Amino acid sequence: MKKYHFVKDIHFKDGMIHLVVDGKSISRKLSELSRKLAEASEKELLDFEISPSGYGIHWPALDEDISIDGLLGITHMPGFNRKSA
Repeated sequence: MKKYHFVKDIHFKDGMIHLVVDGKSISRKLSELSRKLAEASEKELLDFEISPSGYGIHWPALDEDISIDGLLGITHMPGFNRKSA
């Protein structure tokens, strides 16, 4: 399986999601990502799964997903090879 991103250390504070993606610390307002996430309880926010490929985060109880590419504002194009870019 292709690994798109290495995602770890996800936590939530003051309406923000904080995480480390590919070694970089990222913080975003939940309200800018998703109304469902912005309105979720702490318990609901903490019930998430990171996809094995690192491509996204899923909240089963909320039926909500965000892509890591979207969070970073990037797109993986077919045939794109990071090593040759």
